[in-house]
Amino acid sequence: SSRSRYQFLEQPISGRLERRSGPALRLEQRAAGGVGCVVWDAALVLAKFLETGACPLARRHVLELGAGTGAVGIMAATLGANVTVTDLEELQELLMVNIENNKHLVTGSVRAKVLKWGEDVTEFQPPPDYILMADCIYYEESLEPLLKTLKDLTGPDTCVLCCYEQRTMGKNPVIERKYFELLQRDFELEKIPLDRHDEEYRSEDIHIVSIHRKRAVSPQNPGGFGFLGRDLKAPLIPPPAMGRDTFH
Repeated sequence: SSRSRYQFLEQPISGRLERRSGPALRLEQRAAGGVGCVVWDAALVLAKFLETGACPLARRHVLELGAGTGAVGIMAATLGANVTVTDLEELQELLMVNIENNKHLVTGSVRAKVLKWGEDVTEFQPPPDYILMADCIYYEESLEPLLKTLKDLTGPDTCVLCCYEQRTMGKNPVIERKYFELLQRDFELEKIPLDRHDEEYRSEDIHIVSIHRKRAVSPQNPGGFGFLGRDLKAPLIPPPAMGRDTFH
């Protein structure tokens, strides 16, 4: 159902994620252990979007949810952000390996912490300036805990950048639609146009959405903000995949 180029392998592999300036990131991936152990396309697209400079990251407090290999958060740290990459306990060793491999490139700071969606987030307060999420929408049972964590972590000025690959197989379209319907109860969503993504690391079926806490209802916005101007009850039909390798 995913067209990611990084299927599970028999041995750990190391990859390079080129940067616009300076040495590439070196990212180790794991052969087993679940979806968090490989670098998915959405993580590449979001990491390279950060490099465009669209979001000022220097000295900003950044938290990555479902960080997996840490590719996105580590890229943010090379751009001057003070980053906490979070995932489950079983991903901590891989996160720390990748932080260590790239510490000479970091101009802000980066640390790894355990964060299980739906649980207490007191230690991650005050709210970060940015929350980064790449391909975190895949299990229906994780939607409610993820939304609770987002509500608990975000302040009025927090910008959540959610990058996801639109998928058509199985329950994926239903899960995506439910996620955005639930998200709209408390958040405003705006799709970042494809032409603002990195020129090379982009694909028609990988989307970046900017998410903020809803402002108070006003006469100018009596009904809240609709997601991308699209009726989420309509079927989600993604364009064909580009199928171009982006990670070597």
